[in-house]
Amino acid sequence: MERSLKREQREENILLSLRKLDYLSRSQLQTLHGLGSDRNARKVLQSMEEYLSSFRDGEKIYYLNKAGRERVQCRKLRKKTTQVRHYIMRNDLYIAFGNPFSWKNEVKFGIEDVAFVIADAVFERDGIYHAVEVDHTQKMSKNRTKIEKYRKLSKVTSFKLIWITTTDYRRKQLLKMCEGLDVTVFTAADFH
Repeated sequence: MERSLKREQREENILLSLRKLDYLSRSQLQTLHGLGSDRNARKVLQSMEEYLSSFRDGEKIYYLNKAGRERVQCRKLRKKTTQVRHYIMRNDLYIAFGNPFSWKNEVKFGIEDVAFVIADAVFERDGIYHAVEVDHTQKMSKNRTKIEKYRKLSKVTSFKLIWITTTDYRRKQLLKMCEGLDVTVFTAADFH
């Protein structure tokens, strides 16, 4: 009885993480939910296949299927996508920053009459907003446009800007474009 209740709760927590974060790799689920060894994590996730869909992109990537969405009242329909790396990189930051309770994906961030930007994620820590941007396959010109909006906002409010990108070369480009802003730029390799 006790064991099945714990198992139910673990399943529920995994499904809720997928509702919040859209797609998670096996290793991300392993970290978030303390699933132990790779073998144990695979076993746990396999036992939940009635609620999960998955595909391989380096490692197995999981998302909610119809039954999983119904179980946790999720309206967002997710499918296998080539954009999954974007989500996985964003989720690496979510985990690295300690799973902030205030974390929200795809947020309109800004101030009326100054500038607005759709941040990939926003969270608050110690009274300071953190805007998260993922540079996976984005053109640098689009990043530059976004950075200029953040620059306008920085003149009237304080926040931290956090980027994650694919290569050290792109990291250096982003740091140069963000000069004068409170910014940290990671590469995906920083988390693997």
